[in-house]
Amino acid sequence: MTNPRAAPVASSRRQLSIGVTVVFIAYLLGAYSGRYDAFPFPLLRAIGSTFTTKQPTRFTFDKLDILVSDDQKRPTSCPRQTDRTAVLLVMGQSNAANHGGQRFRSKHGDEVINFFGGKCFVAASPLLGADGITGEYWSELGNLLLDRGAVDRVILAPVAVSGSKVSRWTPSGDIHPRVVETVRELTTTGYRVTRTLWTQGEIDYVVGTGEEAYRDRFLQLVDSLRSEGVASPVYVSVTSKCLGESNGGTQTHLADNPVTRAQRSLPNAAPGIRAGVNTDELLGDDDRHDDCHFAATGEEKVARAWADLLAGDP
Repeated sequence: MTNPRAAPVASSRRQLSIGVTVVFIAYLLGAYSGRYDAFPFPLLRAIGSTFTTKQPTRFTFDKLDILVSDDQKRPTSCPRQTDRTAVLLVMGQSNAANHGGQRFRSKHGDEVINFFGGKCFVAASPLLGADGITGEYWSELGNLLLDRGAVDRVILAPVAVSGSKVSRWTPSGDIHPRVVETVRELTTTGYRVTRTLWTQGEIDYVVGTGEEAYRDRFLQLVDSLRSEGVASPVYVSVTSKCLGESNGGTQTHLADNPVTRAQRSLPNAAPGIRAGVNTDELLGDDDRHDDCHFAATGEEKVARAWADLLAGDP
């Protein structure tokens, strides 16, 4: 006898087989078109972009990820430099840039200036000329110098790039043109650098840069600054500590290491180089918000230490 249920079952199986085959072919076509950007992927992407709204941002960055514009900043007149004006060329990596846990701004209006691109802006975190978009302590340093009556005005000219080895700052490095450009823009505007501040070394500790190599590369940078007419004292921080894999840092830190030995030796290596702030010793664990970058307390300590040093150093 013929089973009356056999025909519907066979038909269902055929339909299922056809459906699976169609899905498999569609998958192969989709994979091919996705990999080689063939039809219909370009069409689908165009349709998707029509309904996708990009979040607006107030910030613009250059190829080094340096902050070059901020919609909330407006240029102001560049003040004339006098013998009571501090012009600070600030260089280094993330702890010299905009990665701090606290934002600061000028408490003295246009008496603390962020100089960038030949223009002047009232100093406020994040500073143009450095990467990152959070906090920095150079604006607070300007406030402290004015509060103490050490100067009448502070011009901050930062060049700071996260994770930058000292080799990138030498004449053959990719950051060096930005340094030269900044110095020349200062000169064109009528500014003479009065102090150069260097806060860098964490990445060189991580990658194992040797003492002699670090010292020689930094001296190449100093020689280049001198050739550009920067005659100011150059202050070298003792800075090498950055913990945490997410920061590109290490699990532990040895205070006496080739980088810090090089940094300590530099004031004796060439005229015009002086000891800067020792951030490795100055800051405790709670002064870093992520075991590497300065928290608000760390920024305040470092700003005060720089103010103490610069106010008392002719």
